[in-house]
Amino acid sequence: MARFSMEDVLSEAEMEMLEKIEKFKRELTSLRTGRANPQLLDSVHVEYYGTRVPLKQVAAVSVPEPRTLEVRAWDAGAVDAVEAELRKMDFGSSPSRNGGVIRISLPPMTEDQRRKMVKVVHSMGEDARVQMRNARRDALEKVKKAQKAGEVSEDDQKRHEEAVQKLTDASVKTVDEMVAAKEKELLTV
Repeated sequence: MARFSMEDVLSEAEMEMLEKIEKFKRELTSLRTGRANPQLLDSVHVEYYGTRVPLKQVAAVSVPEPRTLEVRAWDAGAVDAVEAELRKMDFGSSPSRNGGVIRISLPPMTEDQRRKMVKVVHSMGEDARVQMRNARRDALEKVKKAQKAGEVSEDDQKRHEEAVQKLTDASVKTVDEMVAAKEKELLTV
């Protein structure tokens, strides 16, 4: 059996937690906050020459004004497909087309919509914290298995468990800070 390496367990747990944090960050940027943000369109895929591709592969997305998204397809033949996909999205207003440029005006969010989005953010934050705790559980199981197999002493096991807990606490704190920042952004009119 391979020699137990606490560094491997810790780095594996840290990588898993960092991946979960990055995923959470991407999910947060795709939420509508009342301001235009090109990442609102990250989930849009367009039919282009018989293949579904991400919008950013066929068009440039910019923010000319705080509440306006502008989409410019690189290929004139893709403009109709891009417009069709954008019309399927619920932005609160319909995209308008002027030649090869498609503009999406985002209406201001109501107070009720903002409160609902805050609840969504808190729910997403709790999901991210659960994922951190699951990563901690997996790492602790590996440490316990190593201790039972005689690869680490009980004292080392306790030290390793404390290191995993510190890593988890730091990751959960990062998620909490991200949730608080997004909540502040949502509630700022």
